[in-house]
Amino acid sequence: MIMEKEKIVAIQAVVDTAIASFAEGLISRYKEEVDDVNGVINMKKNNCFMAELGEEFMFYSAFVRSFDSSFGNVLEKMGNNIAKLSYEVKGDIKSFLLPDQTQRIASILDSYLDHTTKPMIDHYAKYDSIYPKDITSFQRVHVTDNYFYSPKKREHYLIELKASGDLDNKKARAEKSALLEEYFLLKNELKDKPEEKIKIYFGTAYNKFGEGKPWKQERVKQFFSEEELLIGTEYWNFVCDDEDGFRIVFEQYKTSAEKIKQALIKIKDLYF
Repeated sequence: MIMEKEKIVAIQAVVDTAIASFAEGLISRYKEEVDDVNGVINMKKNNCFMAELGEEFMFYSAFVRSFDSSFGNVLEKMGNNIAKLSYEVKGDIKSFLLPDQTQRIASILDSYLDHTTKPMIDHYAKYDSIYPKDITSFQRVHVTDNYFYSPKKREHYLIELKASGDLDNKKARAEKSALLEEYFLLKNELKDKPEEKIKIYFGTAYNKFGEGKPWKQERVKQFFSEEELLIGTEYWNFVCDDEDGFRIVFEQYKTSAEKIKQALIKIKDLYF
């Protein structure tokens, strides 16, 4: 099924607006630091060992780390804004978490850690609790940045996104633990609505091994099943709710990225 023209135009507008705003922000930030000896680029300029390697190397080595971090935030916000075209984008989860659910989470993760079981959705989806009358002491608020809801499908989606495209292998357990907590919190909130379904995902904004190629972070796969992964293309297709989503997003990005390239030229001219 071909995506409607209106939706394509709306996605393109979200991408272009996000990139244009990011480019303008870069110029503004580094313009303010021109006379600051502690500014990111000036710190490199004053390093005689780095300076000896040339202006190009100095500029981009100073720039790339902060750029990578801030650009990841742009991609995440861009994904959420695109998702608003197809889903309801919700905020924090205010509910309660029972002791037996916390124990269940620990048990699941321990079994993955010692390789006694492979990750399966049924390990948490088929777990039921007995709800006490008083849940006051179990109430919690969980901050979540990527919570989408499809009224048509009556499905809730909780996503832990690494916009940088990578996850430190040592953090895989913590990421799954956080998602499982969100899952049970939301399940408890919806306990009187059995028709509502919940799905959890770990996603990345791009495939570090190349789009269309196998994603080989086996340590992460130790804690996440294939059904729980949205890697690169799959993530953008999901937020667009269309199999052609990634292509549409990236085609527009290639055009809009010229704004970032021009911003880099302007920033470099400010310093060299």
